[in-house]
Amino acid sequence: MAIDPTNILLTDRVAVVTGAGAGIGRGIAAGMAAFGARVAIWERDPETCAGAAESIGALGIVTDVRDSDQVDAALRRTTAELGPATILVNNAGGVFSSPLLDTSENGWDALYKANLRHVLLCTQRIVRQLVSAGLPGSVISVTSIEGVRAAPGYAAYAAAKAGVINYTKTAALELAPHGIRVNAIAPDITLTEGLAQLSGDAAVNSMGNIVPLGRPGNVDEIASVAVFLASDMSAYLTGQTLHVDGGTHAASGWYHDPRTGDYRLGPSS
Repeated sequence: MAIDPTNILLTDRVAVVTGAGAGIGRGIAAGMAAFGARVAIWERDPETCAGAAESIGALGIVTDVRDSDQVDAALRRTTAELGPATILVNNAGGVFSSPLLDTSENGWDALYKANLRHVLLCTQRIVRQLVSAGLPGSVISVTSIEGVRAAPGYAAYAAAKAGVINYTKTAALELAPHGIRVNAIAPDITLTEGLAQLSGDAAVNSMGNIVPLGRPGNVDEIASVAVFLASDMSAYLTGQTLHVDGGTHAASGWYHDPRTGDYRLGPSS
């Protein structure tokens, strides 16, 4: 059977993208809309929520996805205005430095809620609706390369991201009988507003040395994989985490020497 090019389209499907006011989430929301989906943005910042929704032509709902009552309210409004959501992108997240010996219980809880708790809340609510209606669906969670490698100074964040990866595998098995696929995307260095603020232009430009493809990624490259995972082009793919990172996960510490361009492992002499 030949591949049907229309299988990549999301025409008239309803997609919820969390944390889509800026960065990767906004790029994913725009990508979903470009391929025909009716998009709901669930974003806790009123200003970026409104701006993203207007520019994309999406439904913007100010929502803190860490709060189950707000998730329930957002889902009710989404369903009423757009129809049942069959695509969910769990993109919301946050990070701050938290060295192991200095991590407080409040800090741990904050990072867990920002990066893992909402994955359960949003997935559970939307999937319950799909199962009740007998509808198939696609759940996509944005995790991080930090979920599969050590992250000194960011143990709580890395643990939460690792949790997303394992949750993806288990949820995929539980939901497969219902025709609901569950996958994850693990970016590494991706050009966003947040990265620029954190690192500065010079540091961002030098990051190409640690990426085998020689440059940081951009949000559209993450969005393209999200569209693929949402579409029928990936109908036989579930339980997987795709590393959209220019090869850094595969590199495992190898990097381009900035002077010679050759691969090196460890610090240069």
